[in-house]
Amino acid sequence: MINQIDENVNTQNEFSNAIKQLKIGGLLRKSNITKNCGIPAFEVFQFLLLLVFQGKNLFRFLNSKRKDQAVSKNTYYRFLNDTSYNWKKFLLLLSAKVISVFEHLTRPERVKVFVLDDSVIKRNCSKNVELLARVYDHVEQQYQRGFAMLTLGWTDGYSFIPLAFNMLSSAKKNNRYQEMSDDIDHRTNGYKFRKESMLSKPAAAVEMIKNALNMGMLADYILMDSWFTNEPMLQSLLDLGLDTIGMVKQMKQTYLYNGKFYTLNRLKRFVKFNNGASNIFGSLHVKTKNGIAVKIVFVRNRNKKSDCLFILSTDNSLSDSEIVRIYGNRWSIECFFKACKSFLKLGSEFQSRNYSAIVSHTTIVFVRYILLEWIRRNRNDRRSYGELFFMFCDDIQDIDLTNALQSLMALFESVIKTFSEKITDAIKSQVSNWIASQPAFIRALFGNLNWES
Repeated sequence: MINQIDENVNTQNEFSNAIKQLKIGGLLRKSNITKNCGIPAFEVFQFLLLLVFQGKNLFRFLNSKRKDQAVSKNTYYRFLNDTSYNWKKFLLLLSAKVISVFEHLTRPERVKVFVLDDSVIKRNCSKNVELLARVYDHVEQQYQRGFAMLTLGWTDGYSFIPLAFNMLSSAKKNNRYQEMSDDIDHRTNGYKFRKESMLSKPAAAVEMIKNALNMGMLADYILMDSWFTNEPMLQSLLDLGLDTIGMVKQMKQTYLYNGKFYTLNRLKRFVKFNNGASNIFGSLHVKTKNGIAVKIVFVRNRNKKSDCLFILSTDNSLSDSEIVRIYGNRWSIECFFKACKSFLKLGSEFQSRNYSAIVSHTTIVFVRYILLEWIRRNRNDRRSYGELFFMFCDDIQDIDLTNALQSLMALFESVIKTFSEKITDAIKSQVSNWIASQPAFIRALFGNLNWES
């Protein structure tokens, strides 16, 4: 996403226009982010928002030739540390506003999903950071000092918008290196955020989803990786009216099939595996121990072709290929994490010990990403230019292999009609031999091939 933004663009002007279009100043006021730090809070927020594009951190900027454009360092840290500001409400308001615009650019039948995942924010060199905890990093398979940033996002398959996050410490006191500061007023938003950081991961996830639904944001499904796809979580989401599509681990969890309980490895025996070109082996309709009807799709593991992956869906009406296609949208949150950490300085721009500063800076990083996505969508999607293009331009479509091959062959047929008969016969012979050598599903695509001139 970031690499698609032209390098020659005046970033500050682009962001200023986006800020005006989305009326971010008004959203800040609705979230109680107002003046109590000497200068208008909006000015401080805008400076911190654009700081990453200056090529300097706050310390370097305040010691550069452009230091006259800034105020004192203490002003910025007082702004970040303020416990009265409701940053999570601000992020939800902004996300809801952006999504409402994006939804008008896509047809109603296009699938829109929530994506839930977490990523570790490392603070291995820190000791006295408020609520610093020992958290497990599933990528590196080891424990780290830091926080588990649980994130909920929305995507229509083209744009990804972060909705909410919880910078989780640990629900277990023994895993926390530092406790919450005793000076925090229990009536403030800062105290609420600190209490939420000590929730268990499933409880925090359900709370974020409830807040998003209460804000009026809707999705057809919620996508999760194997850590979250378990029976209690599935039931909690079904109670909220959300169907789930998620990867399932090969563990001792059993599923009811034909009156008996089987593990995933044993369920594979009832699926006809083949060595053909298809990456989807098949599916089974099963039930969990508590009676939740689910569909499990068996997919080839590209990293180990003799093995397979298991994708679970609580919507049993979906086809196998549609379940796999929709689940592919989960990758957008991984790209989001990578962009925020590598380009937008998530977790590295400020090294504050105050938990409120961690929450406020994370929100600012998420807003940077949302604004970049807003700019990219407005540039690349012609329907954003006005109602005329909205009426005459089609939705951004996902083209699958079947349609792509058939379209290419149709174009090929029209082109060879302009050639001489001798050349055309030779080309037809070669193409017919090529089609005959392909797997059955590709030959079936060209069954109605018409070589008549």
